[in-house]
Amino acid sequence: MTARSRELFGLIPVSLLVTAGFTAVLVTRADEVQTVTVTYGAVFLGACVFAHLFIRARLRDADPYLFPLAALLTAFGLVMIYRIDEELAREQAVPFAIGLILFCLTIVFLRDHRALERYRYVIAAAGIVLLLLPRVPGIGEQANGAFLAINLGVTTFQPAEFSKLAIVIFLASYLNDNREVLTGRTAPPSAIQTARLIGAGAALFALEYLVLGLDLFVSVMGALFLVTLAAVLRERPSLKHFGPLLLVWGLAMVLIVFIRDLGAGLMFFGGFLALLYVATQRLSFVAFGLTLFAGGATLFAKSVDHVGQRVDIWLDPFARGVVDDEGYQIAQSLFAQADGGLFGQGFGEALLIPPGGGPPILPAAETDLIYALIVNELGLFGGAAVVLVALLFAARGFKIAMLAEDGFSKLLAAGLTAVFALQVFVIIGGVTRVIPLTGVTLPFVSYGGASLVANFVLLALLLIISDHARRDAERRQRGGVV
Repeated sequence: MTARSRELFGLIPVSLLVTAGFTAVLVTRADEVQTVTVTYGAVFLGACVFAHLFIRARLRDADPYLFPLAALLTAFGLVMIYRIDEELAREQAVPFAIGLILFCLTIVFLRDHRALERYRYVIAAAGIVLLLLPRVPGIGEQANGAFLAINLGVTTFQPAEFSKLAIVIFLASYLNDNREVLTGRTAPPSAIQTARLIGAGAALFALEYLVLGLDLFVSVMGALFLVTLAAVLRERPSLKHFGPLLLVWGLAMVLIVFIRDLGAGLMFFGGFLALLYVATQRLSFVAFGLTLFAGGATLFAKSVDHVGQRVDIWLDPFARGVVDDEGYQIAQSLFAQADGGLFGQGFGEALLIPPGGGPPILPAAETDLIYALIVNELGLFGGAAVVLVALLFAARGFKIAMLAEDGFSKLLAAGLTAVFALQVFVIIGGVTRVIPLTGVTLPFVSYGGASLVANFVLLALLLIISDHARRDAERRQRGGVV
């Protein structure tokens, strides 16, 4: 069976999910049966088949599982949104169509993704401008204390969704050209050298905590910072080439303080560290970067009011005076997931709005808390299924990175996949209170036009890289010239 045939058969579970989902909605709304529900599912399936035929014609050797996995997540999201509000589902159909159009246009006009290397600084500048647009007076909009969206009159969208693609492209290109000077051409540290660094860190911690009497967290962070800094300096890196990379760290801090978006900051910096590790194979760089991020975030949490407030709500959302105000959203999210149990309350059984009216029981159920709604109605197994599909998508993306031969393709595929995986972690981690809740959307699932469109472009880039990598591998097997 060819790759494209496997892709077509992979769309069968999507059609079954759409059919079962809309049928379940009809069962819960027996008095509201409309023909539009049947046609909605048919149009979605037809759009997916059209995209499949387009891939079959343009990218014959691309990964056969990525598109069905993305379609499965999108179908699941549309069904959940339709279950919340039929009008919202109709609205989500518009960015779904735009996303498929941009998906096809990206494949048509970007015949070779390596052409993006020539425009890396222009792309990076565009990404930074997009990130800062929500703070521009007149078009920037604030929601839940964070500046996430811009309002252009006819539409409102989150520019950070497109900015993540631009930043990853820049980092992949820059690291591909400078990976050797960044590592200083030294061998990785031996086991003995690693043990010495760990011992030095333990000694520093004992000195700071036991002798100097510093705070426990400050002592740990101080010891980690000095040890990881020593490990980085041992590599003898070219410091002048770290300038653009330190700019990314500064950008993450700006997102936390200026844009007030901890989730996007974590997503961007996490993607940067993943790319840095793939490019240099040095864990010391990753450890030093994590220490910098944690130290900067802690500093701003203690010195900037809105950052500290987010952390306080995360630490204790059930505190008196908080649970009914700032902590209401995360508290209701936890209640909803606990109420779902293993198997859930049943599709369409969650009570989103009180019978007598009033504020919603589960705020922002179609965006921030859609995962909490899934767990409430489909149980832990339903939530785990969504996570599993996202993990399979990430696994295929990383496999594409492993198959790619040239450095830029490998880094670009790894970076795009890492950003996708981190976005899933940030939103699910926020909903389950692993990290502070942020305004990041669940890729392909949550309501939101910019997120859906940007992720379809991300999908197109991965498929283009996959097609080139598999085609080159096939030529090598046949003894051709690559």
